[in-house]
Amino acid sequence: MASRDKPFLEITADVLLKAYSCGIFPMAEDANDPQLYWIEPQERGLIPLNGVIVPRRLARTVRTTSYRVLVDRDFDAVIERCAASRPGRRSTWINQQIRSLYGELFKAGHCHTVEVWSADDKLIGGLYGVALGGAFFGESMFSEARDTSKIALLYLCARLIAGGFRMLDTQFVTDHLRQFGAVEIDKTAFHDELERALEITGDFHRLPTDASPDRILEIIETASAE
Repeated sequence: MASRDKPFLEITADVLLKAYSCGIFPMAEDANDPQLYWIEPQERGLIPLNGVIVPRRLARTVRTTSYRVLVDRDFDAVIERCAASRPGRRSTWINQQIRSLYGELFKAGHCHTVEVWSADDKLIGGLYGVALGGAFFGESMFSEARDTSKIALLYLCARLIAGGFRMLDTQFVTDHLRQFGAVEIDKTAFHDELERALEITGDFHRLPTDASPDRILEIIETASAE
């Protein structure tokens, strides 16, 4: 169960960052709703960075695919794809204000994308989220080809581990995320984790963009073995 309240002040990029530091985030009812609501789940989803699970078949795909994985190349295209309707989901919580606010955070270096590109240079999967201190707050992901959002998530986890991040917040836990080790913790435990994560500063760009698939999987495996 998540608490939901209408904002009592204008939401700016700075206000949004402050909200993240307090453990809350905004959502709209749908793409056409001009209002944003603060969300604070009673149970919060996390993927422990020292316990990321890599499904065996997905590891084979990562090693053999011709896809390229890039970061921060095309934020507008990523959020556009994340907001698009798709089978089983007609509406989205990403309205115009969300696009604008996270666009500002992207320009300021706080919002990042992980993007999967096909061999013929088409964007076919990816995700975006917010980096603050040693915490990364995953916002949304999309997939237009098999496994591409999963590949993006694995590359994100490796990048966060390599960059010294402490926490990957998924907001909620779905079956899709459970296969990677996502767990639910209560709000009090989440705030404890968040407080510790904000005491450090992660480096989202420490891992080279051209890191090999074997290197990505090695980073995740090593962190899980420690």
